[in-house]
Amino acid sequence: MYEAVRAHPEGQSTVARLAKRAADYGYEGVVVRNRSGSRADYDADAIADEYGIDVVDGVEIRAETPQEASGAVGNYRTSRTIVALEGGTNALNRFAVEQAKVDVLAGPMAGDGDVNHVLAKAAVENGVRIEFDLSRALRESGGRRVRAIQSLRKLAEIVDYYDAPYVVSADPASHLELRAPRELQALGEEIGLSRAFVADGLAEWGRVAERNRHVQSESFIEPGVERGRYEEEPR
Repeated sequence: MYEAVRAHPEGQSTVARLAKRAADYGYEGVVVRNRSGSRADYDADAIADEYGIDVVDGVEIRAETPQEASGAVGNYRTSRTIVALEGGTNALNRFAVEQAKVDVLAGPMAGDGDVNHVLAKAAVENGVRIEFDLSRALRESGGRRVRAIQSLRKLAEIVDYYDAPYVVSADPASHLELRAPRELQALGEEIGLSRAFVADGLAEWGRVAERNRHVQSESFIEPGVERGRYEEEPR
């Protein structure tokens, strides 16, 4: 299972400190999801060697309009392993799920954002993961927490009905906000998400990273065609 984290300078903790805590909690990897413009400075290989945990170079694009987002997606797609787009408005949510170059629609239910059957179908068609952001359910209280839970339950119904791809994250911005997988699974049960659902959403970050690394490798040419794949076959 993987967690997607915000590191310094956007968050309060370094990538190394977040990775160490994540490894202690049993995660296999962390995705550094800093927003565009707040890139963290870190050596992924050195951290992986020291703590035995995969460190994935990601980005979360924040844009005011789909037009602005479009340019940013093109700029980051070839340089980052995982590209997420921050949603929270209907226009950005729809743009994200219609772009095969976007891996994750982040925070779709924040602000005035919503996800309906049209967006769910588009996410399936384009392979865009819809994020279940557990941060407000963890850190808010009172009415804000109630509304966050209601939004997550609604999102779960739509994702389940259309079998849409998804990821799960607590969106930690420091090592103190990191929660172990079992804690997030317990929270999921409390708000109507099964333990298996939460575990699969955490694992999906790793599957996306593995797929994208393969696509970005020198051997990959296009789906079904790889350099050297047929070298041993008879002519």
